[in-house]
Amino acid sequence: MNMVFGRLGVIVALAASQLGSAAVTMKRSVTCSGGQTTANEACCALFPVIDLIQQELFDGGECGEEAHSALRLSFHDAIGFSKNGVGGGADGSILAFNQTETQYPANDGIDDVTARQWPVFQKSGLSAGDFLHLAAAIGVGNCPGSPRLSYSFGRPPPTAAAPDGTVPLPTDTVADILARMSDAGFVAAEVIWLLASHSVAAAVSIFELLPSIPVSIPGTPFDSTPGTFDTQFFLEVLLKGTAFPGNGPQPGEVLSPLAGEMRLQSDFAFSQDPSTACFWQEAVNAQSFIMGKFQAAMAKMQVLGQTNLTDCSDVIPVPATFDSDIKYPASFSESDVQIACTTSAFPSLATVAGAAPTVSPV
Repeated sequence: MNMVFGRLGVIVALAASQLGSAAVTMKRSVTCSGGQTTANEACCALFPVIDLIQQELFDGGECGEEAHSALRLSFHDAIGFSKNGVGGGADGSILAFNQTETQYPANDGIDDVTARQWPVFQKSGLSAGDFLHLAAAIGVGNCPGSPRLSYSFGRPPPTAAAPDGTVPLPTDTVADILARMSDAGFVAAEVIWLLASHSVAAAVSIFELLPSIPVSIPGTPFDSTPGTFDTQFFLEVLLKGTAFPGNGPQPGEVLSPLAGEMRLQSDFAFSQDPSTACFWQEAVNAQSFIMGKFQAAMAKMQVLGQTNLTDCSDVIPVPATFDSDIKYPASFSESDVQIACTTSAFPSLATVAGAAPTVSPV
């Protein structure tokens, strides 16, 4: 009898302990002055800034050039970092020290982005790093199909410009780009997942491993669905190229399969290189997969070099969904795919009838 009660006592005590632990780990909800809710009261200060950014930078919440540019800027800022202690990483130095960092060859074109963000940043009351990476999370979230990016708050003001040479160039080899990314803490698969951002990018406003490239058609997109965060980009980079947009090839550009579309030299190289080809193919028509992988890689990117931050991810607006299968553009089929991954079958995709489309600038 005593043994039975003893066992019951242990069970009851264990259950009480588990309930207590659950109560401790449950997130408390705080109601901010504007009526919004968040798990941390410190994050309430971000809601007015989000409204400011959406209205004054993103035209009320569009997946447009400014949103694309904000994503690009976050990469160029964060990658100014080395595991060997060089650079401040995701500290906003590219915005705070824009007169210096925009002069670096790999940051060609960034001066237009920092110029547009500067007056909004000045109104925000945030540090340069907190503002810049908040804008990136909001901007990509304006694009249907995007994952809801995480966001951490509390970066101190940057103390110095990032060193030159930390952002890879468009003509760099796959090996050179992977080596630079490895020095910042990223493996080859994560580099490919980060390139999912090119699905909502254009030649004049791009988050990439490359600088902007001068083109004769401003806003030339990298796939036929630039307003949607999807995997059409991973498919179209693999299709046989036939022409260049505008007046012909620019440095860092290779033949594109569709009129009005640009294909970057390094994107195509990644799709064909033995070290990355299967990671590339794995992303084709895998919307949920690439959303999760991009979200994880960006979470890592946006805190490079930063410590003691507060998680405010729940303030980021929830993106509109996109869950349709991608398709071959009209007049294309699997016979046009330059398959480089030989260890798995290429995904089966539907085709679109008609003539090949012309992609319009964004």
